[in-house]
Amino acid sequence: MSGQSPSLPPNASRRRFLRNAGAALAFPTIIPSRVLGAEAPSKRINVGFIGVGDHGTNRNLRMFLQQPDARALAVCDVYKSRMENAKGIVDKEYGDNGCEMCGDFREILARKDIDAVMISTPDHWHALISAMALRAGKDVICEKPTLTIKQGRFIAELVKKSGRVFQTSTEDRSYFIYHRLAELVRNGVIGKLERIEVTLPDGTASPNEDEIPVPEELNYDLWLGPAPDAPFTANRTERMHWRHIWDYSGGILTDWGMHLLDTAQWANDTERSGPVSVEGKGTVNEGSMFNTFLTYDIDYEYANGVRMNVRNGGSGIRFVGSKGWCGSKSWDSGLEASAPEILKAEIPADGVRLFTCKGGEHRNFLDCVKSREAPYFPAEIGHRCATVCHLGNIAMQVGRKLKWDPVSEKFPDDADANASLMMDRPLRAPWSMEKS
Repeated sequence: MSGQSPSLPPNASRRRFLRNAGAALAFPTIIPSRVLGAEAPSKRINVGFIGVGDHGTNRNLRMFLQQPDARALAVCDVYKSRMENAKGIVDKEYGDNGCEMCGDFREILARKDIDAVMISTPDHWHALISAMALRAGKDVICEKPTLTIKQGRFIAELVKKSGRVFQTSTEDRSYFIYHRLAELVRNGVIGKLERIEVTLPDGTASPNEDEIPVPEELNYDLWLGPAPDAPFTANRTERMHWRHIWDYSGGILTDWGMHLLDTAQWANDTERSGPVSVEGKGTVNEGSMFNTFLTYDIDYEYANGVRMNVRNGGSGIRFVGSKGWCGSKSWDSGLEASAPEILKAEIPADGVRLFTCKGGEHRNFLDCVKSREAPYFPAEIGHRCATVCHLGNIAMQVGRKLKWDPVSEKFPDDADANASLMMDRPLRAPWSMEKS
């Protein structure tokens, strides 16, 4: 890893520092742990932050600042005020003025002293910036989800080719409740898994908005990036609103779905595959630019016979098996089961043990940057989870039951479904997944 400790001169090596320190003092010196321990410059991972809005700063940046072996070198956002806020947080933490602001993420990717990037942009940028970062030799931790199924497959393959570390950024696999549920189900504690029931929050019925002037501090063309040109409106670029516009996201289904549907795939042992059929119905905000689904009721079927229903109205998950059920009625609200002994069950020594990291996705990512092992939510598994979400949107859009081949990742003999924008979509020039 590149980088120097804040306490060392910019070009001083650890060896020169120790030699000079020994020559200057005639008595034994206590060397700070930050020089020889986990915080040593040679062991520190330099991170650039692309997207420092609310979640990018208050979740991702602050989590990395808690890690002694990570150093935030630069922050980037299309909003100047957000960059300034993030820089202030970093500089206050380190007690210096060393954090650089970059108005264009390509400046961060071009820096040789940055080892990894944290991408916290709107969804329509996730895959494109990830691809550019991987090609630039950076390890990547990126917020979920992908925008399309083809983009997800592209990133999964590029990660394999590049040999870089890629973490899909969600906390679920580090939470006791979801890890425990998945292990209980995978080890047959509720018998043969038969059905999965998932509830996700309702969509937001935002009113339509009129065009207004672009704020001077915003690089709106770069915010749009690969998305179609569109007039600037008051809330278009805000996190709780762009999620409900097809050009930038897949709605609540791809947002919350990336959390609880990952646990469903994990417990069902289909995290590297997916369902074989899907059908559903939903409602949208007719005539508004906020056009993703507000309500939804979707049925999936897997090759192993497991059926899954996903509907709006909550944030819970339940696994129903031949010998009982277990689950949680709402987000991280505690474990429930049809019988107390299910929750008390011990995983046998030769049972299925699922990989996790109690420190969360940021800690796991840094550990894997050092070990070069795959993190707990790698690109392939993240892509497969996003695909389940996209399939639900496509089924509601076409309004009929669809067959899905998780091997070819296509709808067999169904041109209309394969033409969905959730499958693939053109990028606004000059952006390109292959060449940018």
